[in-house]
Amino acid sequence: MIAHLSGELASTGDRWVVIDIGGVGYRVQVTEPTMQDLVATEGRVMVHTYMVVRDDDIQLYGFSHPRERELFTILIGVTGIGPQTAMNILSRISFEDFAIAILSDDEKVLTRIPGIGPKSAKRLILELKDKMKKCAATLPGGRSRAEACDAVSALVSLGFSEREAEEAVNAVIADLPAPTVQDLIRASLTRLRERP
Repeated sequence: MIAHLSGELASTGDRWVVIDIGGVGYRVQVTEPTMQDLVATEGRVMVHTYMVVRDDDIQLYGFSHPRERELFTILIGVTGIGPQTAMNILSRISFEDFAIAILSDDEKVLTRIPGIGPKSAKRLILELKDKMKKCAATLPGGRSRAEACDAVSALVSLGFSEREAEEAVNAVIADLPAPTVQDLIRASLTRLRERP
């Protein structure tokens, strides 16, 4: 597999670039954020790549950051999500926002992405929740973000609306160093009880 390409940006098109490496041009499908990064870079460019081989086709998909490539490989492992749909998702939502949407069962955020309907959103949440918990824990502030999602879910199961729960958790999370889910629930309940 080709892990990355580094060379001169020879040409660009609608969600693809050609990278010239020693006189050979490699056509790479890219996300919109990656396209913007590449066009803004002067001189040599580098993309982290993933190669998809089919009976009648070989495609290279390129990403500015290894984390984008990691999410791409996770997405194409979901039933019904192919490389083009995965690239569309990555063009429309950041890794962090996607992880938060999955962890908080937020179908609305996912269905705003063109090509993702309610069924696909449900499937993404169902199949990716555990993987996103692991990924979210590696993000800066991600562990507390994963715990915040669990705390919101717990408060909703106690009868609070999702909005009330999210507002309470977001209000207390900054004051707690390395909070556990229990810490967040406790502090949020105190805040919810004290409101007028």
